[in-house]
Amino acid sequence: MGGSAQPSRVVLVRHAHPHSGYGDDHDPGLDDVGREQAAAMARVVGGMDPRPIAVSPLRRTRETAAALERRWGTAASVEPRVGEIPSPTDALGERASWLRSVLRGTWPEQSAELHHWRDELLAALRELQRDAVVVTHFVAINVVVGAATGDPRVTNCMPDYCSQTVVDIDGQNVTLVEMGAQASTQIQ
Repeated sequence: MGGSAQPSRVVLVRHAHPHSGYGDDHDPGLDDVGREQAAAMARVVGGMDPRPIAVSPLRRTRETAAALERRWGTAASVEPRVGEIPSPTDALGERASWLRSVLRGTWPEQSAELHHWRDELLAALRELQRDAVVVTHFVAINVVVGAATGDPRVTNCMPDYCSQTVVDIDGQNVTLVEMGAQASTQIQ
């Protein structure tokens, strides 16, 4: 935190509902429900003082953040390290099967590549110098909640679309302030 006395308060927003699932499209945008969810999120989060917004490179996070960008009159920055968990394959059907397997596991069981992705995600958040909003993905939010709670499971929470999970980050410490809305998300 660059020696600051206060931790950075980070609002992790899960992207809104996409028009297709992980096993159907590499980079889906939002469907009509997702656009409505993003607008509702912007009304809630937009009530805070404007702050930097970071998004993953994927369309669903950029489109979710767009409503908040309009409200605050700002532009989000793309941060690849807060992106989706990297799949070892581009074959859509295989990706979905692989992801379901990973989600049932723990971090000690995962590959070195996934450990690197997790470490880079947490490093990106630790580098924030002030309060921020980060629009990201289901597994990424689970990584942060796991870091805050010491839970080794890959899936330790079920963040709903456009949920807002709040954490404080001070140096290496991640503290869970408020768990976002939970849902029974089905990864497709």
